Amino acid sequence: MSAASGEWVDVARAEELAPGSWRAADVNDTQIVVFNVDGRYYALEDVCTHDGGILSGGTVDGAEVTCPRHGARFSVVTGEALSPPAYEPVATFQVRVEQGIVQVKDDRVE
Repeated sequence: MSAASGEWVDVARAEELAPGSWRAADVNDTQIVVFNVDGRYYALEDVCTHDGGILSGGTVDGAEVTCPRHGARFSVVTGEALSPPAYEPVATFQVRVEQGIVQVKDDRVE
């Protein structure tokens, strides 16, 4: 999904993203994964800071996601690395729901 830098991008209809589920999207050439944690939405860059593998498809347990490659755990809420082999946090993104659509915004690039 391509949009001008800093614009909101549609990811999914809210009813398609049930609690405990996730949805990956390409937003301006950045892979982002949006998680629904108990009805609240959080977005991370879809990349493990340990080796560059994707986080989507990893096990989600509450507000944590485990990288499917080497088991590093990250906070879905803050992006913080919670266990080795990752030590650096994952980038987080703003998420909102507008007219039933979950949207993300990458405002890192001007």
